[in-house]
Amino acid sequence: MEHNMVFNFEHTYQSLPTAFYKKVMPSAALTPSLVLFNHALAHELGVDVSKCSNEQLVELFSGKRIFENASPIAQAYAGHQFGGFTNLGDGRAVLLGEHRTPDEHIVDVQLKGAGTTPYSRNGDGKATVSAMLREYIISEAMHFLGIATSRSLAVCTSGDTVWREEGYPGALLTRIASSHIRVGTFEYAAHVQGKEALQALLTYTINRHYPELSKADTPALALLKKVMDKQINLICDWMRVGFIHGVMNTDNMSIAGETIDYGPCAFMNSYHPGTVFSSIDRNARYAFGKQPEIALWNLSRFAETLLPLIDADSKLSIEKAKEVLGTFSKQFNDAWLNIMAKKIGIANRHKEDEALIQELLQLLQQHQADYTNTFAQLGGAQLNEPIFEQTEFIAWIAKWHNRIGASEMLPEESLALMRKNNPLYIPRNHLVEEVLQQAQENDDLTKTNELLKVLQQPYKYNKLQLNYVNVPSDFDASYQTFCGT
Repeated sequence: MEHNMVFNFEHTYQSLPTAFYKKVMPSAALTPSLVLFNHALAHELGVDVSKCSNEQLVELFSGKRIFENASPIAQAYAGHQFGGFTNLGDGRAVLLGEHRTPDEHIVDVQLKGAGTTPYSRNGDGKATVSAMLREYIISEAMHFLGIATSRSLAVCTSGDTVWREEGYPGALLTRIASSHIRVGTFEYAAHVQGKEALQALLTYTINRHYPELSKADTPALALLKKVMDKQINLICDWMRVGFIHGVMNTDNMSIAGETIDYGPCAFMNSYHPGTVFSSIDRNARYAFGKQPEIALWNLSRFAETLLPLIDADSKLSIEKAKEVLGTFSKQFNDAWLNIMAKKIGIANRHKEDEALIQELLQLLQQHQADYTNTFAQLGGAQLNEPIFEQTEFIAWIAKWHNRIGASEMLPEESLALMRKNNPLYIPRNHLVEEVLQQAQENDDLTKTNELLKVLQQPYKYNKLQLNYVNVPSDFDASYQTFCGT
């Protein structure tokens, strides 16, 4: 087939011991069609599809034909799922290879929904149109919100019927990520394979993601610290925009510090730290406000895997790991307060600002105020958010104005800071469900494309589109998101 050379594939992951992966071919889609292709991302990646016909694109991005120089594998990993340890692996995803971009970054190119693998554990390895479009929409929204994330390059329908509770149209998604190395990959190495495999994974991970750490006195400890820093920044960013991952298992925690695995994720409308939408999170383990606590729990599992490589003396190794993890709470709290201060227009936070921030959040919770809209209105968006009429909130506004007035920043600088950190547009749950329903039931992506266009400019305050910011009353009360597997 001509013009098959789309990616500059390498296969460095296959330098690891073969226990870390199995070679596997994607299942051929029956009658595929291309429904979404991310031309802007393709351009960023240096992926030229201009010489490919539409038929060729469909065949390549549906797994019907294999890209030139691809060497498909499914990756092995383990993970703590809702607290319990399980052996896992790519059950419906195939890593086609690693693509080198024009700026010399290496990214994974993964085909999701590509059929069974040796790790499918009785699953069918398939995915629904709805689940793959959800990942495309939300991962792209996260990117434009300025949050580290995997990206979506293409969605193809497969022509298959995928059976869950009932039959749904099948689809495949091409996912781009810095890598798919997870805390769960290290758990697999440490608990299933042993020290030699663990050392190989550590060396590979550092060389691929953080080469500067190879010179550290204790590379394993340096990696723990680096991953912790990345996770703190990531979770703070999630909380800045009201994002709830929904399934923060250790196998969904990227060593590269990116948001991966968009399953039962959602965005919070009315502010409450206990907000949960995931149908499988029955005990609210992964509620909005618990995400920092779970990040630390996951990092603790990561630290446990690294103990044999931190110090030959197991007691010393534990002490050193605990010393790093012991700084998490203060570091997270500082980072979170800094980001919340920016949301109210304060660049250089003072000690007393914490009380101002906490008081605002208590008011939001008390009045069930919309998280995104309240901060957007503080930033000048004309939204008529009801909380602004409340007596307690008017009193808070007076304190806030005094604080801004005493700031070393000019008022217009405070406003610019707020508008940079407070999105006007997020993937509202009802909007996402509306476009997914239209795509799945009517094979119509008009509304999907309209929503994606708005989500590409989430901080565009000069053009208010009320139909993308207003939430139907009581929609969230019965709203649930599902895993999609």
